Order: sequence, then structure tokens, then C-alpha cells
Amino acid sequence: MDAEKLKQLVSLEMPFGKYKGRLLADLPGDYLNWFARQGFPAGDLGRLLALMHEIDHNGLSALLDPLRSRPREALRERPLKTPIRFS
Repeated sequence: MDAEKLKQLVSLEMPFGKYKGRLLADLPGDYLNWFARQGFPAGDLGRLLALMHEIDHNGLSALLDPLRSRPREALRERPLKTPIRFS
């Protein structure tokens, strides 16, 4: 695995779509899964999204944290209205 590609995941932003402006490393797993089903874009962006999909799918996203220059973004834009209760 190329270390430069890992650095790009935590520095490049998604250029289009619902998550435009979000770091590639902060894209939700469901969004990455959608690309995996529908097909990743051509070129470097597609290769980076495929790499992030593999990292996320295998539960390794936290390994990118030491490479970050800013903290990980929250997945939710708004907090839940009702708290989650475990019984």
C-alpha cells in the first residue's frame, strides 16, 4: 500500500455529490458501499474511494487518524432528537 495514497485520503475532499467538501476518509460506509455496488468513478478519485471502501469495510478507519491534520468529522450533521436507550 502506498503511504501517499493514505495521506490523500485524509487531505482530499469529495468533489461532488451529497458529501461534497467532506474528506474522503470521513465519507460514510453506506456511501462507499453504494459506490462499490454502482461502480467507482474513473481515475485517481475512483481508486482512492475504492481504497477507502476497503479500509472502512475492514474496520481500519482509525489507522488513518495519525495522518490527519484536522479531527475526524461527525457522521451526523444534527444530534438525534431522542436518545438511544439500551435495555
